[in-house]
Amino acid sequence: MGIHIPNDPTLAERIARLSSRLHVSEDKLMTRALDDLEENLNRYERNPEAPEWLRKFWKDHPLPPPVGLKADKAFYDWLSGEEDE
Repeated sequence: MGIHIPNDPTLAERIARLSSRLHVSEDKLMTRALDDLEENLNRYERNPEAPEWLRKFWKDHPLPPPVGLKADKAFYDWLSGEEDE
């Protein structure tokens, strides 16, 4: 069962388009979006002493959503020339 947005067909189309692009269900997309939003809000709460300019920067430049993949340390070590010999 998908999410039904009866009063805003444009929003419903956007949700459907993004879920298709990300290959996730609409429910999963909305959960992920809400998790990301909440995490950004938590960033402010974790850093209450952050200066106003930094809080504005965080708001204007949110972190990209996690892709869910683990980093390949050996690959990045090789890429930077620091692989074990």
